[in-house]
Amino acid sequence: MTIVQIENLTFSFSRKQDPVINDFSFSMKKGEIVGILGQSGSGKSTLLRLISGLEMPIKGMIKIAEMTVVDEGLFIQPENRGVGMVFQDYALFPHMTVKDNILFGLSRMPRKDRKQRVDEMLELVQMEQFVRRYPHELSGGQQQRIALARALAPKPNILLMDEPFSNLDADLKESIREELGVILRKANMSCIVVTHDRNDVEAICDYSIVMGPSNQTNDSNRKRMQHG
Repeated sequence: MTIVQIENLTFSFSRKQDPVINDFSFSMKKGEIVGILGQSGSGKSTLLRLISGLEMPIKGMIKIAEMTVVDEGLFIQPENRGVGMVFQDYALFPHMTVKDNILFGLSRMPRKDRKQRVDEMLELVQMEQFVRRYPHELSGGQQQRIALARALAPKPNILLMDEPFSNLDADLKESIREELGVILRKANMSCIVVTHDRNDVEAICDYSIVMGPSNQTNDSNRKRMQHG
């Protein structure tokens, strides 16, 4: 099953500026973890915002789980796209406990099922003993795991991660990258990881795509990762 399909996507911040993303096409299958590499300003984070519905393209089509979410005459709101997102700064609610942060994304789930889902997510990211803590009481790596649990809790079709390791110390990065790969595969989660660091991609992704000045891609310039 194709989980994300993008055709001829073009985006500019204003009509007077050159497109940040120009005629971009891409597809990925369910369960794949794909890295998007590129320098600052290459359109990597903008691509995630277009997929999630936080920006509107000038033209092009995006399908998620074989449902069209944007094209010339259609725009599905972000909350109805089945997309989970982990931001660079994790965006946890400081006044909420770990449990309440994860519960926040489950408003559409029947109330009787929510506690079980929170417990499942805490077990998945191995944070069961931190359920009553607040974000400021957690390390950077722990905050990232809770942000991941919150994004996975509503069972999204696709998870988008924007520079997920940029706030971590070099020492932490390696172990957290490994953990993240294990968690995503255990959850059978399709994921796009935006990063400027090739090591991130090589650690957890099935293949990578490089976004550059033209922002055009196709199957021929995908780089498959070799995992030992």
